[in-house]
Amino acid sequence: MTDISIIDYGINNLKSVSMAFEKIGRNAEIINRPAQALAANCLVLPGIGAFGDGMNGLKERGLIEPIKQKVSQGTPMLGICLGMQMLFTESEEFGLHKGLNFIPGRVIPFRKPDEMNITGYKVPHMGWNGLEKQGREWKGTLLESTNEKSDVYFVHSFYPDVKDSNYILATTEHGGQRFCSVVKKYNVIGTQFHPEKSGAVGLNMLKKFCELNRI
Repeated sequence: MTDISIIDYGINNLKSVSMAFEKIGRNAEIINRPAQALAANCLVLPGIGAFGDGMNGLKERGLIEPIKQKVSQGTPMLGICLGMQMLFTESEEFGLHKGLNFIPGRVIPFRKPDEMNITGYKVPHMGWNGLEKQGREWKGTLLESTNEKSDVYFVHSFYPDVKDSNYILATTEHGGQRFCSVVKKYNVIGTQFHPEKSGAVGLNMLKKFCELNRI
């Protein structure tokens, strides 16, 4: 049986995520049908691109309700980059779009460089940046074996404004704006960065995610 089911909704970075799980010894399958989602042991929602396009991709494939059903049953789910943003209630990217609403909050843009007057500040936020703890302990999460301040790889222009800070595991700062970079609510977890592109640190997170969920 497949360990990891990676959801294909048309605008994903599927190959790099699949290869990352294979590097840590897990079987990964790319899925795009409701029946496949309903049979999954663990769901991974990667993504690049615009929020509205991502949600439309899920809707067109009939995947939204199966994903919600699996999450309500306790199936582990990991959202990556755009996939993390889609876990939230809504997004302001190119209009207001409804998300999966697993975690209360709205996805909002970084402030424009001409508003900030900070040397070197750019949008999108692209490259390596560090993780900092936000109240909660990392024990029992995919960050359990990660050192605070570890650098991970980001590419994004929007980030989630989390309604309940108790769900925030880690934050990162960019241009004087501190944002949620790792979120967790029960069996749903999201990383704003790309663990599959974050070297040994990111692979270790994916391995810990699998171990904690007995995958």
